[in-house]
Amino acid sequence: MRALGVRISLDDFGTGYSSLSYLRSFPFDKIKIDRSFISGLPHGADSIAIVGAVASLAKNLKMTTTAEGVETLEQLEQVRLLGCSEMQGHLISPAVSLAKLTALLEPYQEQLAKTA
Repeated sequence: MRALGVRISLDDFGTGYSSLSYLRSFPFDKIKIDRSFISGLPHGADSIAIVGAVASLAKNLKMTTTAEGVETLEQLEQVRLLGCSEMQGHLISPAVSLAKLTALLEPYQEQLAKTA
């Protein structure tokens, strides 16, 4: 699958069924840190510790990290400081339909085609 360019993410890391053992048993490219940890930023000491540790772990395993649920500028700054490589959430953009996304990307269509 990797030869085809497929990348695999471990979603909602830190909650539910995601665990550290998955990181050893499957070659993930990205860890998506659950929004429940991001919501405690920038002041929650436990959230700071967890997000920082996960970002550091991912970096050492040569994975990218996505902080899910970034909603404030303070959270954005904190996840950057803690080492997250990507962010998603309403601060960046609310969810959009495929039609709206296509319209947003239309001005860049020629440039996107060159990189594909």
